[in-house]
Amino acid sequence: MIEEVLRKKAKVVDEAIAKYLPVSHPDEMYISMRHLLDAGGKRLRPTALILAAEATGGKMENVLPAAVAVEMVHNFTLIHDDIMDQAELRRGLVTVHKKWGMPSAIIAGDALYSKAFEILAESKSEPARVVESIGLVAKTCTGICEGQWMDIDFETRDDVVEDEYLEMVEKKTAVLFAGALKTGAILSGAGKKEAQALWDFGILTGVGFQIYDDVIDLITPEEILGKAQGGDIMEGKRTLIIINAISKGVTIDVLGKSNATKAEVSEAISTLKKSGSIDYAMDKAVGFVEKGKSALSVLPDSEAKSLLLELADYMIERKY
Repeated sequence: MIEEVLRKKAKVVDEAIAKYLPVSHPDEMYISMRHLLDAGGKRLRPTALILAAEATGGKMENVLPAAVAVEMVHNFTLIHDDIMDQAELRRGLVTVHKKWGMPSAIIAGDALYSKAFEILAESKSEPARVVESIGLVAKTCTGICEGQWMDIDFETRDDVVEDEYLEMVEKKTAVLFAGALKTGAILSGAGKKEAQALWDFGILTGVGFQIYDDVIDLITPEEILGKAQGGDIMEGKRTLIIINAISKGVTIDVLGKSNATKAEVSEAISTLKKSGSIDYAMDKAVGFVEKGKSALSVLPDSEAKSLLLELADYMIERKY
């Protein structure tokens, strides 16, 4: 059922993106801004925001600007991530910086970021709640930058431990889920207890999502993933899988080797599977999601709450 809901919500969000981010002058800038947005995607974050709003008595149409804003923030981070990782593919398409050049890609990302706040301000709620949501999303963006900085720093270190990794993914990935959920609640008039519960749900399930995403990077073929399989290994990412394997004395010779062959990457993945580190990460992901689901116990039962719980399960069941 959740996949059907995701498709329906994604369609609504897609239509709202076209409304709030039309191609304007200079045309090519807006086309580059919409490059990844128009490529589709699961729209997990805006859907989570909408469901959080509905679970706390709000209406989807009132928070659509916020949902679009959150998706734009997410895509801004993807453009800049691809620049930093020198990635060539995203969602099966050539990345923005490969298509338009790095300077233009930086501008496209910056413009998405600023436009997101302009659109967020159009949310239909009490002025004080709109201001609070703007502050929350801004704080969330700072957290994302902190997490990205940590992620880059980790690539030069061999002594990264699990707790550091968990702090990094909480900031880099989970805070945007949490910020989306809490924003939906704030704009819909939720009390502090309910809004905090949705934040906690987002943090915990978001961490689980990222751990599982690291697993997907290794076990999903390129034609399904839309980017190179094992890219995290070639980029030297200190994922939970790598950290756990290193702690067991496992050596990954191609870690950080950007020109590694597919055969070398395949061998490294096989080594990680045999070490049990991929299974370890999977178990961790499931644990975080289950803990996150329990945070929603403070919310009254509703269809929207049930869908949020299904969404949490989907985060560690998806194939890409």
